[in-house]
Amino acid sequence: LDSEVSPSPLVTGPSFRPPGPAMGGTLKARGAGGSSGCGGPKGKKKNGRNRGGKANNPPYLPPEAEDGNIEYKLKLVNPSQYRFEHLVTQMKWRLQEGRGEAVYQIGVEDNGLLVGLAEEEMRASLKTLHRMAEKVGADITVLREREVDYDSDMPRKITEVLVRKVPDNQQFLDLRVAVLGNVDSGKSTLLGVLTQGELDNGRGRARLNLFRHLHEIQSGRTSSISFEILGFNSKGEVVNYSDSRTAEEICESSSKMITFIDLAGHHKYLHTTIFGLTSYCPDCALLLVSANTGIAGTTREHLGLALALKVPFFIVVSKVDLCAKTTVERTVRQLERVLKQPGCHKVPMLVTSEDDAVTAAQQFAQSPNVTPIFTLSSVSGESLDLLKVFLNILPPLTNSKEQEELMQQLTEFQVDEIYTVPEVGTVVGGTLSSGICREGDQLVVGPTDDGCFLELRVCSIQRNRSACRVLRAGQAATLALGDFDRALLRKGMVMVSPEMNPTICSVFEAEIVLLFHATTFRRGFQVTVHVGNVRQTAVVEKIHAKDKLRTGEKAVVRFRFLKHPEYLKVGAKLLFREGVTKGIGHVTDVQAITAGEAQASMGF
Repeated sequence: LDSEVSPSPLVTGPSFRPPGPAMGGTLKARGAGGSSGCGGPKGKKKNGRNRGGKANNPPYLPPEAEDGNIEYKLKLVNPSQYRFEHLVTQMKWRLQEGRGEAVYQIGVEDNGLLVGLAEEEMRASLKTLHRMAEKVGADITVLREREVDYDSDMPRKITEVLVRKVPDNQQFLDLRVAVLGNVDSGKSTLLGVLTQGELDNGRGRARLNLFRHLHEIQSGRTSSISFEILGFNSKGEVVNYSDSRTAEEICESSSKMITFIDLAGHHKYLHTTIFGLTSYCPDCALLLVSANTGIAGTTREHLGLALALKVPFFIVVSKVDLCAKTTVERTVRQLERVLKQPGCHKVPMLVTSEDDAVTAAQQFAQSPNVTPIFTLSSVSGESLDLLKVFLNILPPLTNSKEQEELMQQLTEFQVDEIYTVPEVGTVVGGTLSSGICREGDQLVVGPTDDGCFLELRVCSIQRNRSACRVLRAGQAATLALGDFDRALLRKGMVMVSPEMNPTICSVFEAEIVLLFHATTFRRGFQVTVHVGNVRQTAVVEKIHAKDKLRTGEKAVVRFRFLKHPEYLKVGAKLLFREGVTKGIGHVTDVQAITAGEAQASMGF
């Protein structure tokens, strides 16, 4: 277990426990603040004096890391002007590393030793921290305080503080969360409660505003992909439709935005769910499990998809108001057993308090193996605040260096949705994979059915229904293309810089693992291939070094698209399916062709 999870004092067995008496004191949670660097004993011992029967094992956090957004400070009492400027520069670095969020542990040495400060020193340190935050234009929120009684008769405290500042080149911090789970588990209802600010009536009233089609309202089942937003201001307070009339008002009032991608739970719409996971590039996923049914229907399938695509996920057990406490506990135990199986190899962490939620957010960001579990009700509102605390303080799961590297590359925008808006014209929605996109940019879009790329101009950009001048790598948005003919566009296309000289392919090779097939996987078999925003039927042309494949076997396979050429990149994750047949892998080679060759191969 220790080899799989990043070194943390909180990992003491098969599941995480929040820091408590083992740290030599008590812990008090305050507010809904930011990510935490808190933990329990590191297992590292140091001789100390034993006063009045106090424990002589000093409490430790992991040593401070040079990178990342967590900073340890023993105290910040009356610094000189030179020292103050240095501290401000240091805060700017931590905020940059956390993409707008940083966590300060006051009363902790750089090696992780929890020393603590007296009341007066702590007040002075927090005052200095507030001055530093004002200097960089940030806000601070006290997350929790910890009393440390090791080796001292005087009460001393450690305070954990969230510092949040929206970067100058952004409108708000953004986190995308895909919502998975079996049909009727309460996904749309939970999102309705979070985004509308009103509890459900037990008959699905909260979800009505989320449905996009009449048949969804009539059946109560989601069949399409919809997006919902939940905001948090700089002090960690929820901003939703309960106090804002429009999405624009939510964006203006929020410093952090959670964009929920509501996916379908019914097996009939599995292709839509896969498309949502592969094309919209979620930062993490929320897997919803009904307390009264447990792991049923497509729950295992959605869990497998998240694991296959390496999307970090946390679990919410819903409808606890309909069950006895023993039923909820049984469902949680069932989830813990599945998560610990060799195929998952996750570390479950049951969240039962605000302190747990703070700890879970930090551990979830630091280790992909940690899986927080929440138990709540959308009707009674039980434990709903714990989920809000977790979402508010969950830091970005990609670091600033990766973001900078992507922004240095040429522009590439994935087309996931296509609309026609009155008085605006053709509009496309999707995610910017790399580079920077500005209003007025000249791009090329394709490949078309005959393998060509067409020139176009970006007229305007919107993010979360608010105007935006500049779009950066990793951000999702809608782009207005003016009078560009919608009939020439389709899902799966890309809009790229003309300098990229994009290549297209009809034939590609991928290294795959066959997850399941009823008989044998042979040449000539047809499957639906998902690669990013590309979704198309392809035929197996060749299986290298083998005649056939069985469940669990690996091979390099050559595929050919049946309908039209696509834009693929080597290394892209691949997922294919056909009925009960499923497999995963990555693209290893693409056979680039010209537009003329594409027309000939596709029969134009």
